[in-house]
Amino acid sequence: MFRYVGLVKENWDRLAASITLEQGKTFADARGDVLRGLQVAEAACAGPEYMKGEILEVAKDMETRTYREPLGVVAAICPFNFPAMIPLWCIPIATITGNTMVLKPSERDPGAAMILAELAEKAGFPKGVINVVHGAHDTVNFLIDSPVIKAISFVGSNKAGEYIFTRGSTNGKRVQANLGAKNHALIMPDCDKEAALDAIVSAAFGAAGQRCMALSVAVFVGETQQWLDELVQKAETLRVDAGFEHGADLGPVVTPESKARIESLIASAQVEGAHILLDGRGYKPEKYPNGNWVAPTIITDVKQSMQCYKEEIFGPVLVCVNVDTLEAGINLINENDYGNGAAIFTCSGAVAEKFRRNIEAGQLGINVPIPVPLPMFSFTGNKNSVAGGGASTFYGKPGVNFYTQLKTVTSKWSSASIVPTKAVLSMPTGS
Repeated sequence: MFRYVGLVKENWDRLAASITLEQGKTFADARGDVLRGLQVAEAACAGPEYMKGEILEVAKDMETRTYREPLGVVAAICPFNFPAMIPLWCIPIATITGNTMVLKPSERDPGAAMILAELAEKAGFPKGVINVVHGAHDTVNFLIDSPVIKAISFVGSNKAGEYIFTRGSTNGKRVQANLGAKNHALIMPDCDKEAALDAIVSAAFGAAGQRCMALSVAVFVGETQQWLDELVQKAETLRVDAGFEHGADLGPVVTPESKARIESLIASAQVEGAHILLDGRGYKPEKYPNGNWVAPTIITDVKQSMQCYKEEIFGPVLVCVNVDTLEAGINLINENDYGNGAAIFTCSGAVAEKFRRNIEAGQLGINVPIPVPLPMFSFTGNKNSVAGGGASTFYGKPGVNFYTQLKTVTSKWSSASIVPTKAVLSMPTGS
């Protein structure tokens, strides 16, 4: 694993270039994609520490021990939006715990996964430990139904994830599945305004909004509703261009179908009475007019009943909601079906603590817009953002638990059965 980490670092730019070419995110953002996966691989080097069992003397001459054993063959079904990070959430932990893996990258951008498999072979992984298969629905069904595969990891949409979770569980497999999200940020009047607005722009529009932890909804409390014009000014400075172009802040969305869906949700907001304060539809950079372009879009006067609020847009679109109080903001966030993450911007410790105690979402940021935990913790989304309500989460100790079977052994060795002996120095006579 140490060698594998080293090879990923050596091929960092190669991986990022593949991501930018196939997926469209900027080269700088693609390097970040690799980094967040690399961090999990680095943490996996401490695998023996995670694998240690427990022992307790439970009675005279009796003890109970626990052992962690690999499941066998496991599978990972990966999304298009993080072609390196998600495979690296799975490969290191699955293999450091003794399993072999079948990896299915997204058919839209499989290049990074192929490079990661190549690097695993160069690092000395035995043949057959990492296996890559390609395809769409039929391939997924094969993985779900194969009796050889004992567990499945999935990141993607709710529709696909719930199908995989239900069918996989019915087949007796373990399934960890991260699904959709609608992440909110609560902006309090006492916060550092410039820092908060910069963070919101970054979290809402980075990677063209194609992140499960992207900031989808900004909840402006009280007088902060007056900051919208400044938010628009900051968003307007972002450069939308091809990922390899110098100075690009965000690239295109992944497919024409994604673009059409995003634009449809923007249009629905207008029909339902919201205000399009900044409209990114119709944007075309001069050199690449035929791309899947959607520029930063800000929608205001949004109500919870609107389609643009209820659905995950998965594009560079920020929905803005106004509330009068902290309590109203907390209630609004908790009424949402998703539970990946939420954030608050405030300079008050008391306000931050009230937010922490009362918000239901599984990953909270205090003055941090995208609170994705580092790999010594775990990705702890909940509610409809994780199949099964958040019982099986990625990386960290829960990730090790997912890929291993706990075996408990209780032993009794009676001291009364010990036969006293002593050394015999004479030649044996056979008697």
